[in-house]
Amino acid sequence: MRVPAIDVERDGRVAQFHGSWYRGEHTNFIPSKADLKEPLALDRYVLAGWEPPAPFIRRQSCVLAFGSCFAANVTKHLARRGYSVLGNDLTLQTHIIRFAEGMVSTHSMLQQFQWAFEGRQFPPNIWISKDKEIADLTPAVRDQTRRLIEATDVFVLTLGLSEIWYDKPSGEAFWRAIPKAFYDPERHGFRVSTVEENSRNIRDILDIIARARPGAKVVLTLSPVPLMATFRPISCITASSVSKAILRVGIDQVMSEARPNVHYFPSYEMVLSAYDAPFQEDNRHPRDEIVSEVMDVFERFYCLSDDGLRGEGGDGKARSGAA
Repeated sequence: MRVPAIDVERDGRVAQFHGSWYRGEHTNFIPSKADLKEPLALDRYVLAGWEPPAPFIRRQSCVLAFGSCFAANVTKHLARRGYSVLGNDLTLQTHIIRFAEGMVSTHSMLQQFQWAFEGRQFPPNIWISKDKEIADLTPAVRDQTRRLIEATDVFVLTLGLSEIWYDKPSGEAFWRAIPKAFYDPERHGFRVSTVEENSRNIRDILDIIARARPGAKVVLTLSPVPLMATFRPISCITASSVSKAILRVGIDQVMSEARPNVHYFPSYEMVLSAYDAPFQEDNRHPRDEIVSEVMDVFERFYCLSDDGLRGEGGDGKARSGAA
């Protein structure tokens, strides 16, 4: 007996899928390469199911984006569009402004919230910038960090990696790898953090934000930028795949809890799945035009213009070496 196929029509194109499987109530089929060249393709085939009920970032909203280097794209884009982005004020001495791109793990991000609001103390020389500068653990910087968080209306937290270096005596994570001149095998350890650890860290961050800034919105993202290097005895490409998968599952577990003020923006999936050649020659950083397209989608769904309408943005089409 011949089983009828399921025909899925998209803008005049018909894709066929096997019809013998029960598909449930919420079936979404994989888009074809042609589908991803449509206008609003990123909205329709990647963002679908993750859209906020309505845009909530106004011109006067205080937005704080930090985490991996992809957070800088959010800061730069919104600042160019005239939104109030706290991360653009480099006169502030808080570490989440000065060294924001170094906090690529959920462990290091959580440390800033615990330090500012729970009085947590951390070992000296544990927070090291990309320029190998040791970040101060002074009360003045801590107090400024707390005030900055208390003034934030929208947090954009961009997770980067799950491989961590840690302080063996305390178990606390370092921001990044250990400078060669500082390395001490008795003190410095390396490991891959787990899904459970990362989902717990995200929950703890969200709980602190909810207490410190009730009503604030949080947008979780996963950086599409892969590892530059792994400290595991396996290829960097496979290690990066595992690193991202751990974080993505951790985010998904938290998002399944239906927190009304918490949103997920799939920048990772947009870059990795909607384009044939998304990266520059270093094979790490997305091409500028692709970042612009992804940020246009973010603006269109999360931002409000001066007249209260949905923010501007491109057509959401995966161009520039599109799949």
